[in-house]
Amino acid sequence: MDTLSVDQAATLLHVHPKRVRNLARAGKLPAVRVGRRWLFHRDRIEALLGIAPPATRPLGLDALSARNHINGRIQALRMDGLMAEVTLDVGGQSLVAMITRSSAERLGLALGDSVLAVIKSTEVMVAKP
Repeated sequence: MDTLSVDQAATLLHVHPKRVRNLARAGKLPAVRVGRRWLFHRDRIEALLGIAPPATRPLGLDALSARNHINGRIQALRMDGLMAEVTLDVGGQSLVAMITRSSAERLGLALGDSVLAVIKSTEVMVAKP
C-alpha cells in the first residue's frame, strides 16, 4: 500500500501542507497519525480527486489526447547529435518528423519499419505498434 507524507499529499492536492494537516485533524481528509506524523493512503486521496487506479488507466495510444494516427513506413532515418529526422512514406506522400535520438533508439526505429504518425496540432509524433 502506497502512503504519502503531508508534503506529498499537499503536492497531490495542490494545497499548503498546513491545510492538509488541518483537514486531517478535522477528519475531512482520510489519514492516520503515527506518532507526530500524518500518513495518507495514495489511493484514497486519488479517489477523492477522481483519479482512476493504475489498473484502469488506459495504456498505449488510447492514453493520448491526439486522435490523428496515420500509418506509414520509414523511408529515411537520419540521426545526428541529439536529434533524429524520420521521413515516412504515407500513401505516397513524404512526412518528416523531428524526434529525439533517444526516442528513436528506444523505439528501435529502422528503415522499412511500419509506424504510426501521431499528429496533434503542429506536432507529429512517431509510434511503433
